[in-house]
Amino acid sequence: VAAPVLLPGLGTAPHWQVVVARVEWEGEAPPAPGGPVAQSLLEEVLVDPEAGGPEPSDRIAVAHTGEEAVALVPLPAPADGAAAAPAGGTATGTASGARGDTGGDTAAGSGGAERAYGFEAGLHADALLAAVREPLFRGLDGDGRLTLGVSATVQSAEGLRGALEEARHARRVAAARPGRVCAAGHQELASHVLLLPFVPDDVRRAFTARLLDPLHDYDRRHRAELIPTLEAFLDCDGSWTRCAARLHLHVNTLRYRVGRIEQLTGRDLARLEDKVDFFLALRMS
Repeated sequence: VAAPVLLPGLGTAPHWQVVVARVEWEGEAPPAPGGPVAQSLLEEVLVDPEAGGPEPSDRIAVAHTGEEAVALVPLPAPADGAAAAPAGGTATGTASGARGDTGGDTAAGSGGAERAYGFEAGLHADALLAAVREPLFRGLDGDGRLTLGVSATVQSAEGLRGALEEARHARRVAAARPGRVCAAGHQELASHVLLLPFVPDDVRRAFTARLLDPLHDYDRRHRAELIPTLEAFLDCDGSWTRCAARLHLHVNTLRYRVGRIEQLTGRDLARLEDKVDFFLALRMS
């Protein structure tokens, strides 16, 4: 797949992103093989001018391997005056505006590349999804589902293997979300967002039940709004004054509710470990 575009003749060190797509249908008998359909849809996505990626180019290579389609997308040359990384090398750092980055060769070579291009130059999962969700939703069969994963930018052929794995991991994150057209980017792979979809269902249920069921039961009996209070308290980073203002409560009322949460669960919301446990339980519930 990659051989025709490894040396695109741009006159600069080559930079690429990898995009992985997969189409799945509910039911035992899919109307068509997933790989070719995913390839066709991915080709349409990548040439859509609204997708927010590089200009359409005949250097983009898309192929399917089994049930998934893989695209190798060369990026345009850096703008004049941009500090490009050495050819074939890697740059370190995190691109401005990214929510995070992954470890490994792919991430190590991504930050400098995205700075050199200007952060907006590459493909971004959220912009791509916003541009193509509605037309793809209408174009899929009634029970079809498309998921996409987008890698970070890599600056050498040696980084392509890591970029492919990164895009595949991102697609799995997207697949764990509700909706018929979903996408995820490399920034999400350094977040708890990556881990939560792969927690086994029985572990998820046991963990959330142990922490949250006592609060749900108490709320049903007393309309105490302990769950909304807990969510707001964590969202305000444990700030009593900010949380009380958000909930339109007196600080003493907030302290009473938090104390009741701690009493019912046996946890201490002054401890970081317990805050993290509650945060994860709420995200998995």
